Amino acid sequence: MLLIIAVFISIGMAAYIAFPLLSPETAGSPLPVDVTVAGDLKRRRLVVYDNLQDLEFEFQSGKIARDDYATLRANYLGEAASLMVATQEAEQSQESNALIEREVAARRAQRKVQQKPDYTCAACGYENPLPVKFCGECGAGMAALRKKEVKKRSSAGIPPV
Repeated sequence: MLLIIAVFISIGMAAYIAFPLLSPETAGSPLPVDVTVAGDLKRRRLVVYDNLQDLEFEFQSGKIARDDYATLRANYLGEAASLMVATQEAEQSQESNALIEREVAARRAQRKVQQKPDYTCAACGYENPLPVKFCGECGAGMAALRKKEVKKRSSAGIPPV
């Protein structure tokens, strides 16, 4: 009887341990990778630096020949240099993107500051939501108001609606 209980507990523990490993949600999923360009470049640079340190250690301990050491060291240094250049280019593009974003934000703020045109009918006082030729409430002509609005917009450098 004790043997049967031990077998059931062992099977239960094995299932408990194996379930997360065999579940379809985690099966075949790649390791999480930093999705930003700067983060990926930093991770790759750190790997190259670790490889250089390992290479130095192995050369000092006599595991690698001098010719192989020189070739591998040159390759790692070249890769590190190209990653540093790529990092600088990514930082410069981020700075230019930040400049563009500041300009866009300034223009949006400028557009918010501009007064919304008023399309109030002179005859009945109804506020039309859009520029129209005739009032939506009483049907009176809005041509005079529209001409005044177009003239005001053109003097401000805003294209007519």
